[in-house]
Amino acid sequence: MSTPRKRPKTQFILGLIIGILLIIGIEWGAQVTSKDSFCDSCHIHPHATQTWKSSPHYDNNYGVTVHCVDCHLPPKTSYRYYSEKAITGVRDVYGKLFKDPQKLNWEEKSEVEQAIRHTYEESCIECHQNLFPIGLSQEGEDAHLYYDQTGNVNCLNCHVRAGHYTHAEQHAEEYKIEKKTSGIIYRYPARVDKFESYTEYIPGTSVKFDMIAIAAGAFKLGSPESEPCRDDDEGPQVSVEISPFWMAKTELTWNEFDAFYAATAKEGRSDTRSQLDEDVDGITGPTPPYQNPDQGWGRASRPAITMTYYTATVYCDWLSQVTGKRYRLPTEAEWEYACRGGTETPYFFPGDPKKYTSDRLWNKIFGVDTTTIASYVNYDENSLARTVDAHSKKENPYGLLNMAGNVWEFCSDWYAPDAYKAYANGIKDPTGPASSQEHVIRGGSYKSDAAEARSAARAATNHDAWMVTDPQMPKSTWWYSDSKEVGFRVVCEYNEH
Repeated sequence: MSTPRKRPKTQFILGLIIGILLIIGIEWGAQVTSKDSFCDSCHIHPHATQTWKSSPHYDNNYGVTVHCVDCHLPPKTSYRYYSEKAITGVRDVYGKLFKDPQKLNWEEKSEVEQAIRHTYEESCIECHQNLFPIGLSQEGEDAHLYYDQTGNVNCLNCHVRAGHYTHAEQHAEEYKIEKKTSGIIYRYPARVDKFESYTEYIPGTSVKFDMIAIAAGAFKLGSPESEPCRDDDEGPQVSVEISPFWMAKTELTWNEFDAFYAATAKEGRSDTRSQLDEDVDGITGPTPPYQNPDQGWGRASRPAITMTYYTATVYCDWLSQVTGKRYRLPTEAEWEYACRGGTETPYFFPGDPKKYTSDRLWNKIFGVDTTTIASYVNYDENSLARTVDAHSKKENPYGLLNMAGNVWEFCSDWYAPDAYKAYANGIKDPTGPASSQEHVIRGGSYKSDAAEARSAARAATNHDAWMVTDPQMPKSTWWYSDSKEVGFRVVCEYNEH
């Protein structure tokens, strides 16, 4: 009889040894590649380590260091730990080998929308299991209670700078208005006797701004069906007559808004709307914001952002009372008429949307010459994910600045996708639908694609989505918690009689 073969047993033992060595090797490799020094040697973000060491995850009173993998991978107890680590590693190696760090928009990648894609909320909860620790502020308790009860917000919505600190992470209490005690203080508003451009002065302040006279005329509202990148809500294209009016040369700046805030703001955070009294002093202005509304980018002559549509209308009422003129938000038709400046092309400057849009694969692969559009528009391709000075960029044919890009601008019209159908037979000074849920915004923003910078491009507010992380009950009347792209500019009515 032949001796039984021992090969299967030998193969089993050999396979077991190889499996053990493989597990040990994977774990060893995971430990080596999980060190902060290893992450720092590979990552091409120029400020990753510096901002991490400035954050409370590194520099804190407890001597605890939160390492890169503690946030940027799931907890090690998770079944996804190794698979996510492999995916992350492949992505990072690809970026190191094939991407040019000078061409990446690091500011945009630091925004909440991007950060959420590279940070794991379950890892936040792994460390911060007690959401109501001793010493938590009332503001923190409100926010954490809201998070615990709703479940529709992410930790990073409020703590995006916890791991990589920058000066953009400033508390709301830092939003303070100091009245200037030096320089020219204007006593009277501008006196306007005829229809021409003028400079408005806000009495009692050193703030002034330019208003451009927009003559009466007719134009085609909307875009033709042949226009590249056109959306369905831009038609049908209709003929509209517009009466004369004045429009602010720039978007409302922080200088202008701060004058309003200093004169009308109230203490506390009770946001019950009150009726506007007839006297200037009767206008109740904004409550303090929960977070720094300028995002740490600076105020001064940058466009004012994060205020609600309601805030914009109250500002216009206040400005009307202190100047004795009739200021308001523009209608959608007035806005497009002023933006076009007499042009009928997609932009008020030369250019083809198909050649500018980043949604086109050809443009993504081979790039495009954006010299012309970048000189007029602060948009996704050149903005570094933030606004620019409202006086920057070139003027449109009517002398207005930043009509495209920088920030979306409120219009007074309610939004309806088929609003133009009501104007099919021609109309003068349309004001939009009688009612709806959201208002029209125009012009695109610093995060917009070139297609949204077209003169006819339309969009709408998204009030509920822009208030998701506001923990107040009721939510703020004055400030959006989740929208940094919208501002407004004022118009002044012209009375020919």
